[in-house]
Amino acid sequence: MRFLPTEEQSDFVRTLRDLLGAADVPAAVRAWGAGDHGPGRALWGRVARTGLFALAADEAYDGAGLLPLELSLGFVELGRAGLPGPAVETAAAAVLLCELGDEALAKRFLPGLVAGEAAAALTLPGGSPYAVDADAAAYCFTVSGADELRLAGGAGGGGGGGALLASMDPARRLSLPPAGGEVLAAGPRVAAAARTAGRWARLLTAAQCLGVGEALLARTVEYAKQRTQFGTPIGGFQAVKHRLADTLLGLEFARPLLWAAALTLDPGEVAAAKLTAGEASYAAAMTALQLHGAVGYTQELDLSLWLRKARPLRDAWGTPSQCRAAVLEARLR
Repeated sequence: MRFLPTEEQSDFVRTLRDLLGAADVPAAVRAWGAGDHGPGRALWGRVARTGLFALAADEAYDGAGLLPLELSLGFVELGRAGLPGPAVETAAAAVLLCELGDEALAKRFLPGLVAGEAAAALTLPGGSPYAVDADAAAYCFTVSGADELRLAGGAGGGGGGGALLASMDPARRLSLPPAGGEVLAAGPRVAAAARTAGRWARLLTAAQCLGVGEALLARTVEYAKQRTQFGTPIGGFQAVKHRLADTLLGLEFARPLLWAAALTLDPGEVAAAKLTAGEASYAAAMTALQLHGAVGYTQELDLSLWLRKARPLRDAWGTPSQCRAAVLEARLR
């Protein structure tokens, strides 16, 4: 099994990293959290033009084919940059529509999702009841326990739902989808497609977790080189070195699990990757907060934008306990 990216995959990652590195992502995140989606939408469009969302759709609908490994590589970069918006949910919604095999539905929604012209919120059975960024999404898809796929908010799309709820990450805006809406499909095929889409959502969230953890570690290492105590950089202290090394080990241990999950899409592998990447990202946040000291709490410091993502992403699309249960279930089969 190959775990190193190919030259083409590496070029794609570099393109995304350069694009996001040249953008003022923290400003877009702060604006998004304040309800101004303009900067985030503009950045979203530039990301979509790299072909990222096309990796979650069949070629028949302007996609590049369902390519979970390449998509995971891209979502690591989204996590590293802290891109706002329902990227995981949009990709998972595209997978859901492809898996349904309904050509009329696919042609109706997929071209906009693939091109980055529309974002999607998504709720699935067994997941959180709250839709992420439904107020900014063109579509809010919900799958009920009755195996019905609905377009929440009616045929007009949108689907902002009820009042926005507090979130640890202010750029991760939560709301309950409105009841009712247009029934798009129903039956066992919806349940099967929802299970597949949920697995992709869990995988891509794991990729985002890895990227967030890497960003936190990189910023903490730079801070440890600059911050002095007793006349020497704190990065020279043995205790600080050990803490940073442990954080790096956690992230590096998660990486091959993520690639294995992307290659197989096995439920147990995906759950293991999500569990490990989520815990490693959260540990990186705790390390960053401790080594930055009180300054890490301040909203003025860009670090806080990543600190506040680690915990919500760790629990999104599969809490640690849910992922452990899924790993155990897969081992017992």
